[in-house]
Amino acid sequence: MVPTLKIPKDALKSNNFLNAYIEDNRKKEQYTDCIYLLFKPLDFDKFREFLDSEYERSDNVIDDYDYEKGYVVVVYKLNEDYKEDFSLIREGKYSKTSSEFQSLFSPVLKIIKNGLHRDEMSLQYRIFKKTTDLIEFWETTLEIVFEESQEVWDGFNEKKEILNLTKIIENE
Repeated sequence: MVPTLKIPKDALKSNNFLNAYIEDNRKKEQYTDCIYLLFKPLDFDKFREFLDSEYERSDNVIDDYDYEKGYVVVVYKLNEDYKEDFSLIREGKYSKTSSEFQSLFSPVLKIIKNGLHRDEMSLQYRIFKKTTDLIEFWETTLEIVFEESQEVWDGFNEKKEILNLTKIIENE
């Protein structure tokens, strides 16, 4: 869902964006139709500049708060233009999302390994388009034959999409 927020990728990377969640298990009150972005900034002055610029750039930033060990959560209201697409994602119907929604996700990733550059098809693109290589991977792994109507990715698991900072800190 993060690409729908239109946050510059380099700003996410340079501020040590870790992941996004649908809820925060430490909060009694949850925001509806929102996404919780977890950061662990290395430079808090730079992060404060980023956060200030986000509040200016977007009306969708609705909250931010700090946690122990340098973690910061920024809460964004999800773009209502993609409400139907978000519902389809929650239903695990990734290939049924709109082409406009899918276009927000980069089809290609630039990989640098041992100083060499190469382009690789992104996982999101493979999931949205149900690419042959992903179908073959799952058919081989699961020893089944996929039907045309099947999606090629695991369904949306709400429990895995809830921020559990205690668990993250334990696994540091």
